[in-house]
This record gives sequence, C-alpha cells and structure tokens, in this order.
Amino acid sequence: MTDGALDGADAFTALGERLRSALSERGFRTPTEPQRRAIGPIARGEDALVVAPTGTGKTETAMLPVLDSLVGEDIFGIRALYVTPLRALNRDMRERLEWWGETLDLDIDVRHGDTTDYQRQKQADDPPDVLVTTPETLQAMLTGSKLRRALSDVDHVVVDEVHELAAAKRGAQLTVALERVRELSGPFQRVGLSATVGDPAEVGKFLTGDRGCTIIEVDVGSNLDLTVREPRVTDRDERLAGELLTDAEVASHVRAIDEVIRDQESTLVFVNTRQTAEALGSRFKRLGTDIGVHHGSLSKEVRIEVEQQFKTGALDALLCTSSMELGIDVGHVDHVVQYNSPREVRRLLQRVGRAGHRRDSTSAGTVITTRPDDTLEAMTIARRAKAGEVEDSAIHHGSLDTVANQIVGLVMDFGEIPAMRAYDILTRAYPFAGVDTHEFKQVVRELAKNDVVWLDEGRDSIEKRRGSWQYFYQNLSMIPDEATYEVEDVASGDQVGTLDERFVVNFAQPGEIFIQRGEMWRITEIDEDEETVTVSPVEDPGGEVPSWVGQEIPVPYDVAQEVGEVRGVAGTQLRSGATTEAAARDLCRRYPADEATVADALDPVDRQEGPMPTDGRLLVEFRGREIVINACFGHTVNETLGRLLSAMLGQQAGSSIGMEIDPYRIELEVPRGITAGDASGCWRTPTRTTWKPSSN
Repeated sequence: MTDGALDGADAFTALGERLRSALSERGFRTPTEPQRRAIGPIARGEDALVVAPTGTGKTETAMLPVLDSLVGEDIFGIRALYVTPLRALNRDMRERLEWWGETLDLDIDVRHGDTTDYQRQKQADDPPDVLVTTPETLQAMLTGSKLRRALSDVDHVVVDEVHELAAAKRGAQLTVALERVRELSGPFQRVGLSATVGDPAEVGKFLTGDRGCTIIEVDVGSNLDLTVREPRVTDRDERLAGELLTDAEVASHVRAIDEVIRDQESTLVFVNTRQTAEALGSRFKRLGTDIGVHHGSLSKEVRIEVEQQFKTGALDALLCTSSMELGIDVGHVDHVVQYNSPREVRRLLQRVGRAGHRRDSTSAGTVITTRPDDTLEAMTIARRAKAGEVEDSAIHHGSLDTVANQIVGLVMDFGEIPAMRAYDILTRAYPFAGVDTHEFKQVVRELAKNDVVWLDEGRDSIEKRRGSWQYFYQNLSMIPDEATYEVEDVASGDQVGTLDERFVVNFAQPGEIFIQRGEMWRITEIDEDEETVTVSPVEDPGGEVPSWVGQEIPVPYDVAQEVGEVRGVAGTQLRSGATTEAAARDLCRRYPADEATVADALDPVDRQEGPMPTDGRLLVEFRGREIVINACFGHTVNETLGRLLSAMLGQQAGSSIGMEIDPYRIELEVPRGITAGDASGCWRTPTRTTWKPSSN
C-alpha cells in the first residue's frame, strides 16, 4: 500500500497539544516533506516505511507520533524500541531524542555492547519508555527474564536505515527477533526509515513480515544537481605534485576537490575505501586544507571529535567513507564531493542526498573521476540516480546459518519449544517465509548432532542444553569476525583507531611509519597477545597506507551494461567520422558531465582498432601469457565467469591460473611455458564443456 497524497500543509495537527507545544519550543515551524506525508499515517497506528534522504527529518517523522502516543501513560515496560544498525547512530539518536524525553517526561535510554553492567541492571529493574539499541543487543535482551517482561509492553518498533539491514544477514536475523518480541508483546506498530531503494514494497514486506505497509516515498532524483568531471593536469598540478609527494594526476584530483571545498561553507568528501581516505587525507593536510578524516577504523573518540568540529564549523570539510552515509548528525552540508565512481546508484543518492535540505532545497554533488572507465561509470550512475533507477535491496532470503542462529535463540527464549511452533515463528519473518519444513528439520538435526540443542523427536520438541548458551552468545552477530589490532598513542594513551591483522602481519614492525586519520605514526611496539599497536606521531611524509578487508563495492550488472551501451553508441559515431568532441557533445545531452570530461573518457574508444566491447559484445584478447575477456557484466557476473574460466584453463594447463576482475574485464594469466593462445584451446576441445565468446 502506497501513500501518494500529502496529508495537508501542517501534519503537526495530527499530534497532541503537549507535543505541538514542545514543537514550538524546539523551533519546528514547517514540517519537511516526509513529515507532511508520514506523520498522519504513523499517528493513526499504521505500519509504515518512510523512504527519504538523510537530513530531511526522518527521525522526527517516526518518533514524534510515537512519543505522542506514550505521553501521560505510566507503564512498567519498554513501550518503544528504536533499532539502528550502528552504535554511532545509537549515540546520535540518544542526543537527538533526549530533549524530547525531558520535555515530555519520558525516559529515553540507549543499550548496546558497551553499556555498563550497572546501566544494564538499571534498565532491567526500571525499563525506559523508549530504548535505542542495535539488532545484536536486541538478541541478547530477549534471553533475560526481567528484560523479557519489559519487552512484553512494546507497542512500537522503529527500524532506522532499514535499507542497510534488508541487504544483510544481520537484518534477516532482526526480522526473526521482531517476531520473537511479538510472541511477548502481541502485535505492535512497525515503522522503517530508509534511504532510496529500488524496491520499497519488498523492503516494506521485510519490515512487517508481509502484513501490509504504508509506503511514503520522497522523490530524490528531481532534487539532485549532479556534475561529473575528470580534472585535467595543469602546470600548477605539476608544481603541486612535489609538495604533495605524489604524481601530477593525483595532485590535479586533490586540487579540484580543494577548489570545491573553498567554494562552499561545508562539504562532505566521500571516498570508497579507508585506504583512499587516509591517502587523500594526508595530502590535504600537506596542502593546508581544513579537513577531517572519518571512517570505521578510527576510534569512537576520534570520530566524535571530527563530527563535532565539522558541525560547529571548525572544519570546512569531512573526508569520509560509508561511515557517513547513514544518518549521523553533522549539521548542515552545502555540497557533497564523491571521489571516484560511487559504484552504485543507491550510494550516490545516499551520499549526495546528505547535502541541502534547508526548506527541501536541491542536493548538490560533484563526482571527481580519475580514468575513462571511472568517468563513463560515474556518468551512468548519475543519470540513473536522477531518473530514479535504483538497485533493489537484495534481501537475504532463506539463509540457513541465520535459521540455525534463530532456532537457538528461540530455545534460549523458551527453554523448550515445540518444533512446529519454532518453525511458525521463524517463517512469519519475510526472509524465511520460503523455508520448508524439510530444510528446517535438517538444520535442527544438525544443531542437535553438534550438541547445541536437544531434539526430542518423539515429542517433536527442541530443548535448551549446556551448549546452547555458549553457541548463542558467541554468535549474537551475523557480521563476520575480522581480527583487528587497536592503535594507541604512546604519549596520551588514547586509541587512534584499528588495523587489520593482515596489515600488521605483512607490514607492521617497530620503526615503520603508516598513515591513520591523515596523520603519520611510527610504530613503537606490537603486543600480539593484547592485539595492540603502540605508536607515536611523526612528521616523516613517507608513510604506508594501511589496508582494511572487505571494502570493495561491487558495480551492478545494469550499470556495467549501460557503460557498454555508451561505448557502442559512441564507437559507432566515431567510426562514422565523428570527432570525439562531437560524440561527447551528443552524450552530454543525456549525461551530467562537461564535454572535455566526456571527450577524455571516449579517447580509448576512439583509439580502439578492433571490435568494440559493448553491452552486447564480448571481446577476447590474447597477449603473451595473458587472456583478457572484455565483458560489461559488472563485478558479480565477471567474478563468477572468471572463476569458471580459470578452473577450466587450470584443468587444461595442469596448473593454477592467475585472475583479476573488474566490472568490464576478466584478466587471466597462464603459467610460464604456456602462451595464452595455447591455453585458449580448452574452449575448442570437443570432449570438454566449452564456453565461447559471442561472435556478435
């Protein structure tokens, strides 16, 4: 069910007198578009999904009617849960909601992994009216006897950044946790807050268990002002390269971003990886740009400090990764710079969507690209963003490891539970609606075989046993474990951030220098038992940038296909005698980029002598020991295809095959002594399963 009409110019009239009085005191005069359209349905008790950019007042959209329903009631338990995917959002939400709680005489508190034992006990004995928590902490709360009693009074659950959770196993885990809460409290209102997604109806089903959902979707694309450009190297960049200890091309990128920052009051500069954030951050600091670095491997204290500095205007810009995509409040943002293609439409919308919002103003963003593929990809993503062609959320359906996790959770809840009751609760959650009884029983039997639960097949019941407790608390989170070392400043004792174990093992030793939060640090000591790296600040500019795992953002199939289509259209024009300038001018009518940037991106297309790899044509090239399959299929398809081909070639050659992939090509390297042409014979061997490139 979709709500397409405005609920009137002043949605605040749907709220009670005490709430309206508090709004006036807080300075709320005119509701934002999400508030105009969503406060009414939420106040009426409807389950709702609010899809809108960060910074448009989504938190207040959900919480004002929820708080209004709690005013004046004195009930023992937790009346409303506010679930966020990050601890940092927990902190941010508490700060934003605390004033409302004090004004309305409501108790609002936070609970997550770092909450003290004293505070946990206090929450169990005297539950707050509103509890802000994470999906993992909710799992733990469901097993405590006092907290289960407190959760039996839940009337409202707000899930923030629900799009992030919908695409992750921890989100699938949360959907079952909500059904477990429902077992205690009965039906409750569910409200989801989401950035733009391609399938809001599916996300609504994810949120509510497919029980019906009012969808309030704010159009983002029509309010976007996007520009894609690749800086050209100038004489100044040649001189600047020496100062920044880099080449002229990178210097041109730093200079171009710096120019945008100086033209704006407050700018967020998004990059795709923490390595890039650190590398760029160190160069901006050498340039003297007033910029902070923010990413998930910096300590909480460091992140809070730069957030506050940016919010108060002490910093002109914040250089950040996806850590700033979500709704952490850093004040008003005038402009967003995206360095390199954002790889996905939804990421560009989330990031650029953080700019503007004063009276629903336009969100302005600049994408700085670095090479032809990057430029064509960014142009494609920018066009698709303005047209509202967003990727689906890719809900995790039927993940059996999550099924196992939640079966144990249910046993921890009840001690003993009939198998079919556990199955019914599990399959009420949308991601598990398709799990059949055979799969369910297989998982239960596997858990019993490993002494995690006790299965009484005669009584068809699942019971808790000694191994249940240990398994459950070791697997509260569905986030994969990654070994990290804490980085501590030897002088202050403060935590600077974290380093992945791989970087410590491969690079770190006393005396080595690396970059973190854009600053240089010398390693003084490594304690492997305590997993800490002790450091001291230095001025030496020759530092190593740490590596962090799991950062590559995959380019979707549809984006890569459109890049191939652009190549094909431009290639046809160029072979018909058009200049790159004329072809660029034609593309600029459809894509938000300047002619010089597009012309530079078309240079490899113009220089291509053989067939052009496009959305409908694969091109296989042989070069010495290398085979390059040009395929505009995106990361996931190309990785699958690459693994298949490397296995086939490896079987033929009797040795392993090197492989690298990107969204537009698969590069294979055959062993020494075999040429690429020899290895390609496996495609023509009639006794084997063969794959041949398209001849189109």
